Amino acid sequence: MSALPDTDIGGSADSGLHAVEVRRLLDGRSEQTVDQVIDESPIALVYNGVAHSVMMATARDLEDFALGYSLSEGIVASIDEWQCIEIVHRDRGHVVEMLITQERFDSLQRDARQRLGNSACGLCGVESLEAALRMPLRPLNRDPRYSRAAIAAALQSLAQAQPLNQISGGVHAAGFASAQGLLVREDVGRHSALDKLIGARARAGNPDGFVVISSRASWELVHKAASAGIGLLAAVSAPTHAAIELAEQCGLSLLAFARDQRMNLYTHPQRVTD
Repeated sequence: MSALPDTDIGGSADSGLHAVEVRRLLDGRSEQTVDQVIDESPIALVYNGVAHSVMMATARDLEDFALGYSLSEGIVASIDEWQCIEIVHRDRGHVVEMLITQERFDSLQRDARQRLGNSACGLCGVESLEAALRMPLRPLNRDPRYSRAAIAAALQSLAQAQPLNQISGGVHAAGFASAQGLLVREDVGRHSALDKLIGARARAGNPDGFVVISSRASWELVHKAASAGIGLLAAVSAPTHAAIELAEQCGLSLLAFARDQRMNLYTHPQRVTD
């Protein structure tokens, strides 16, 4: 499976990387050099002129991020209800100005949740555990089905399609495998990487396929995938118990410890074939 090409890698303002000086300590000696480190910036999301939330993320693919966040959080139901007006780059962060339908904006105002997120927690700002657990999910179809070989191939392609991580290290990636290949988005946070991917998939017409991620499988990653109507999520690391419970409830096939040809299938095995 070939990876779809990406652009703007190498240190430009929107590359997601910063060049910094570093003293490298070696065996009995040291040297001054330049290191490429991943960007982590505050991204302000503004709907119809009203600030909604500030998320810490990598300042790259911000239109995909804003759309994917809007979809996965239920702010809009489809790309038809959403428009990116402007992305403003400031010294201390970035502002994404969006326009959504009046009906959606009225609903957002009624909900009135101000969130401060970071790269470790995408549920920051949800006012209670009850509110988090009641976040609605659409029912998932049982089809299509995917072969274990196709899942393994997507995971292998994901490992080779992470230019930001290859340069800087410590970057998460989410990939969407479809008949068109593997669409990949990277970010310092795994939640933001998946939001970017959901946005990119929506802009590509929401083709059928499944998601592979470079991290563990958390409750929120399952929720985001299911919210986007994606029926299979494969993670290279461990799942949480809450993720397994949610996947079972909403009909999502959850695979974890998925590396090479080996993987554990925790929920809804009918979607995976030999």
